[in-house]
Amino acid sequence: MIPYLRLLLLAALAIAAGTRLSLAQNCSFTVSNVSFGVVDTLAGGQVNTTATVNATCTGLTLSRILICPNLGAGSGGATPAARLMVSGGSVLAYQLYSDAARSTVWGSYLWAYAARPPSLSLTLGVLGGGSANYTLYAAMPGGQTTVAAGTHLSSFAGADVEFRYRYSLGNDCSVLSGSVERPGFNISATVASNCLVSTQDVDFGTQGVLGTNVDATGRVSVTCTPGNSYSVGLDGGASGGPPTARLMTKGAETVTYGLYQDAARSLPWGSGSVPGEAVAGTGTGTSQDITVYGRVPPQATPSPGTYADTVVVTVTY
Repeated sequence: MIPYLRLLLLAALAIAAGTRLSLAQNCSFTVSNVSFGVVDTLAGGQVNTTATVNATCTGLTLSRILICPNLGAGSGGATPAARLMVSGGSVLAYQLYSDAARSTVWGSYLWAYAARPPSLSLTLGVLGGGSANYTLYAAMPGGQTTVAAGTHLSSFAGADVEFRYRYSLGNDCSVLSGSVERPGFNISATVASNCLVSTQDVDFGTQGVLGTNVDATGRVSVTCTPGNSYSVGLDGGASGGPPTARLMTKGAETVTYGLYQDAARSLPWGSGSVPGEAVAGTGTGTSQDITVYGRVPPQATPSPGTYADTVVVTVTY
């Protein structure tokens, strides 16, 4: 009888051990990639996007699981003000948030900065399982005009991603306990090549008899993505004339004028259809001012009045 009782006791212990194992919570997580898509850094505005964090858990029926999703700096690094994406030596700032207003940074208890992760929770169902989705908010601030064109990236893996979870009725994520999962994901943005242009008119002022050269200047201001090569062409105006023989008009009457690249008025500035007649440059992300040199040569003086022409500026990049 004694061996038989020992056998029953061992079986009971085995059953109890199996019951304890079945109570252990188990979670898996995925984080979708955060993509800002193609962005125009010269546009000046903030770019927002979101990603989805999914949690799928099993464990004790109707139990609550506390999830503490620590997110660090990512492979691009971080500063106290922002996380960073990189493309070679080019750096693009962004940030991750836990709220739609993008006021609370989604951080970590494991990095050097003050921001901490949100506390998430999931309550299991009557069959001991459950899943939930949470939104990860991201923002790329405007004003980053000096960032070079190209795809910028930061990867989250390893120590930069630590999702801790455990049974708990509280929300204290400062206690670094529980099981750990490390779901990887990427942050990316492609900075597009772009140029912006503005102008200042060439005003020859009020003149009498057109017996000598009348000179004046205007300006073309070009802002292009850093490293972006560009050329600036000026068309022939309403008359479609050559660079040094454009026409300002008042009804059927005209005044001949020319536009040039240099103060000596020796290099005509045209549309660029003729080699050397357009002005070339390379973008810096800041405004680059190019002087337009105008000249009205001596000619027969038409009747008094205002003579004008419209020249279209074309920036090719």
